Amino acid sequence: MGMALDQSDHLDDDALIVLFANGDRTAAETLTLRLSPHALSFARRMLGDLAEAEDVVQEAMLRLWRVAPDWRPGEAKPATWLYRVVNNLCIDRLRKRQRVSVGLEDMAEPADPAPSAETRLIQTDRMAALDAALAELPDRQRQAVILRHIEGQSNPDIARIMDISVEAVESLTARGKRMLAKLLASQKEELSS
Repeated sequence: MGMALDQSDHLDDDALIVLFANGDRTAAETLTLRLSPHALSFARRMLGDLAEAEDVVQEAMLRLWRVAPDWRPGEAKPATWLYRVVNNLCIDRLRKRQRVSVGLEDMAEPADPAPSAETRLIQTDRMAALDAALAELPDRQRQAVILRHIEGQSNPDIARIMDISVEAVESLTARGKRMLAKLLASQKEELSS
C-alpha cells in the first residue's frame, strides 16, 4: 500500500479522482492530503472558526467523492471545484450567522507560552489583526482577497470558484485590498495611541 501511495503522489488530481471512482482508496487518500490543507485554510479565514471550517471541508470532500464517478477530466480542476464548494458552504454558514448577529467572539486565543513566546505573540497579533480586518470586508471582497492573496489562486480560477467574470474578480480584489489597508492602518493607529 505504501508503494501505491508513493506512485499516486506523482499523478495529477484528475487521474486521482478517476482512480478513486474505480475503487482505489489510496488515490482518495493522496488527493485528500493534497487538497484539504488549502481548502481548510480558506474556510478558516472565511469563517473565523477552525471547527466550523473543518466541518465545511469534510462536507466538500464528501461531495467530491460523490461526483467522482461522473468526473470529466479536463473540464474543471478538482482543486477549483473543491474551492467553489467550500466557498458556497462558507457563504451559507455566514448567511445563517448574519441572521443571528455576531458579536466580538472572534478574539484571538492567547499565545501558548514557549521559549519564543514574544515572537509567537507578535505573529499571533499580526494574524489576529489580519483576520479581524478580513472579517470587516464585505463577503465577496473577503472571498476574492483570501483566494487571490492568501491562497494564491489565479484570477481565472477565482472567477470560476465565485461564478463571476475575471474583471469582477480584479475589481473585488482591488477594492478589498484598499479597504484592508485602511482597516489595518486604523488598527495600527489605535494600538500606538
